[in-house]
Amino acid sequence: PAWAKTWLGAFVMGTSDLAKDLRCAHTPDRLPLLTSLSLVLLAARANGLACLDGVHLDLNDDEGFAASCRQGRELGFDGKTLIHPKTIEAANRLFAPSQEELAEARKIAAAFEAAKAEGKGVVLVDGKLVEQLHVSQAQRLLALAEAIFERQGIK
Repeated sequence: PAWAKTWLGAFVMGTSDLAKDLRCAHTPDRLPLLTSLSLVLLAARANGLACLDGVHLDLNDDEGFAASCRQGRELGFDGKTLIHPKTIEAANRLFAPSQEELAEARKIAAAFEAAKAEGKGVVLVDGKLVEQLHVSQAQRLLALAEAIFERQGIK
């Protein structure tokens, strides 16, 4: 709805509440929640909103926390809600683009710009087809990294 952007800044997943209401298990792989997570992401994106993944409940499970962050990022979440300050650094690191991802994004953007200058709408990068949608994803990743670096005071 049109009011969503005016009234909301982001969707925040309440995965514990969701599991309770669905009467499903809150498993480490979150398989019982994946459909709901995807639908919430779809609704957030349809309304141009950010979407934050739900909490990881076991504060002593660093590997599980990392896996939950990686899964959330792979699903498309913009970040993760946290219940303890000790998880902030790991969540920031796991949701930030890696140096490899940034290098790939720069390569995609540069190759597409060169192709566009030649009047082409697509280009192959490392044998993979790249078109405008891939460039948009690359530009979004580069802008995210720039915002992170700016916030951290990195030039």
